[in-house]
Amino acid sequence: MVTKQFTGSPDEADLRRADSLGREIFSDVANKWALLIIEALGEDTLRFGELRNEVEGISHKMLTQNLRMLERYGLIERTVHPVVPPRVDYALTEPGRALRVTIDGLCDWTHRYLGHIEDSRNRFDGA
Repeated sequence: MVTKQFTGSPDEADLRRADSLGREIFSDVANKWALLIIEALGEDTLRFGELRNEVEGISHKMLTQNLRMLERYGLIERTVHPVVPPRVDYALTEPGRALRVTIDGLCDWTHRYLGHIEDSRNRFDGA
């Protein structure tokens, strides 16, 4: 096995590790379900069923997988209440709320250019 040696400075190595981690996070978080979950939570605290109702079309399995992933990255907080039956709430953390601002910007961009995008798609598909 050949090990590739890094010959740059320690600062460059740290930047490369940060870039690699950034790509990994972006790859996981930038899926349609995760973005919709973050948008649905907003400033609210929601239970699993409420979230499933808010995110149209998401399956139980996909919601569970995405909630776990978002919790792993520290973007949502899961609170289990010691009651019978069990009650679990989900809310955005501070980093999750900061990411939501970016998602809101993307949603605003979509609304602003929706007509242009639809016209362009129709012209392209008709050609």
